[in-house]
Amino acid sequence: QLQLVESGGGLVQPGGSLRLSCAASGFTLDSYAIGWFRQVPGKEREGVSCISRSGGIRKYADSVKGRFTISRDNALNTVYLQMNSLKPEDTAVYYCAAEVTTWCTFSDRDYDYWGQGTQVTVSS
Repeated sequence: QLQLVESGGGLVQPGGSLRLSCAASGFTLDSYAIGWFRQVPGKEREGVSCISRSGGIRKYADSVKGRFTISRDNALNTVYLQMNSLKPEDTAVYYCAAEVTTWCTFSDRDYDYWGQGTQVTVSS
């Protein structure tokens, strides 16, 4: 069974850091671009960051540039999202997704597999 599992979410104070992980089972991630998305109740899901299957292309939403870093370790079949200088507006459920492509996009309709999400709450 093809599955993506996110972990690493939690409660953190403003200015703090978290590292999210996206682990794959049932398939190898090295054939897929990976995107991180987030969603707040009542709002549309938005793309946060994505990385191509080679790791050579990395994209970030303007709202997280300079604070978030995406990386991948294909040997561990895992993609990471390091989130620093977190703000209350970063609070959301974060999802990782996989798409079969050589680049990466923020178009969620392009993604083939999705994880169940992990909650990130930034609050004092």
